[in-house]
Amino acid sequence: MKFILRLLITAAVVYGLSLILTPHVQINSFTTALIFSLVLAFLNAIVKPILIILTLPITILTLGIFLLVINVLIILLADKMVDGIYIAGFWWAFVFGLLLTLLSSLLTNVAKKI
Repeated sequence: MKFILRLLITAAVVYGLSLILTPHVQINSFTTALIFSLVLAFLNAIVKPILIILTLPITILTLGIFLLVINVLIILLADKMVDGIYIAGFWWAFVFGLLLTLLSSLLTNVAKKI
C-alpha cells in the first residue's frame, strides 16, 4: 500500500512539474507520468545502487555532490525509456530532479500524518 501511495504521489508531482516547466519538460498524460514514476522507481532500486558503488571515489572527493549527477542520469535514462516524455537537457533534468525530490518527499510525509 505504501508503494502504491508513493507511486501515485510521485506521478502527480511529475505531471504537475511538467505543467509548470512546460517548454522544457513535457509529459503527454497522467498515465505517462505514472509509467515514468514506475520506471523511475525501478531504476532507483536497481541501477542507482550500482552507479553509486561504481562512482564511490568521485562521490567521496566531491563530498556527495556527485550523487546529484547520478540522480540526473537516472532521470534522463527514464526519459529515454518512456515514450511521451521530453526533458530538454541536463540542467532541466537537474531542476526537475531537485523539485521532484523535494515535493514528493514533502507530500509523502504529509500523507503519512493523515
